[in-house]
Amino acid sequence: MFQILYSLTILYTLNEITFMNLNSTLISVQELQTYLKSQPANTVIFDCRFDLSKPHLGYQQYLEGHIPRSIYVDLEKDLSGSKNRLHGRHPLPAAKDWADTRARLGISENTIVILYDFQENTYSARMWWMLQAIGHQAIHILDGGYAEWLKLGGIIENGPSLNPKALLSLPIIEYKGLIHMSDIQHNIKNPSFQIMDARAQERFRGEIEPLDPVAGHIPGALNKPYKSNLNQNNLFKTQAELAREFSNIDCAPNKVVHQCGSGVTACHNLLAMELAGLKGSKLYAGSWSEWCNHPANPIATGA
Repeated sequence: MFQILYSLTILYTLNEITFMNLNSTLISVQELQTYLKSQPANTVIFDCRFDLSKPHLGYQQYLEGHIPRSIYVDLEKDLSGSKNRLHGRHPLPAAKDWADTRARLGISENTIVILYDFQENTYSARMWWMLQAIGHQAIHILDGGYAEWLKLGGIIENGPSLNPKALLSLPIIEYKGLIHMSDIQHNIKNPSFQIMDARAQERFRGEIEPLDPVAGHIPGALNKPYKSNLNQNNLFKTQAELAREFSNIDCAPNKVVHQCGSGVTACHNLLAMELAGLKGSKLYAGSWSEWCNHPANPIATGA
């Protein structure tokens, strides 16, 4: 009897691990519902909802309803460093600060992390990048986000965030795949990589600029609005569709550098390339909000 129970335990554990591995980075609402029914250990769910124009709205929405067991993370408090216009609107937190935040959120090296935001997964993609850039492996994003969870009848709970048991310490690991403003400046004079801008076309062309003091784009950048990574149901397009839409890049994936307004939606394009099988692209986290605040940096407008 003991041998049978032991075998069943091993089989259950393997099935749980296989489920998360087979579904790669994206998971569907149905898959997450099935997974949560097994009461999995060492799994933490994070609600990443945020609104750039109303910074407190994301947490308010979280209080009104969220996926059971999820913990709220704030773009500006948890996923960004101190504001400084010379470093952009959402600079990355220093490596030590990110280690402290991970410890506070209960993310150890072996934690299975599940992320979602309302619908487009822009803020989820930012946290995904920050984790994978320090080598974290088990990260999954809910395709369609909270809106898809509600649409398919997922149960919700409300109230304040859980208070995970803080870890005493975690290793301080520098981000990999990070490009700095000095690299962009050098690249303009001596091109070695392709910049890809995730902002809307009218912002890229310099026709409008609702958030930053100067309109336009970095010279030589290509425009790939992040919303084009999603289908009409706000789910990620298929691997083949994404690969086809990134096919206009005339260089290897590891020679692509993503940017946007403040280093958030750029992560959406980086994630989409990974989903397309185009691995190894990099992030310019300071993005346009850093670039345009340095008057010596050249600016382009138009298509």
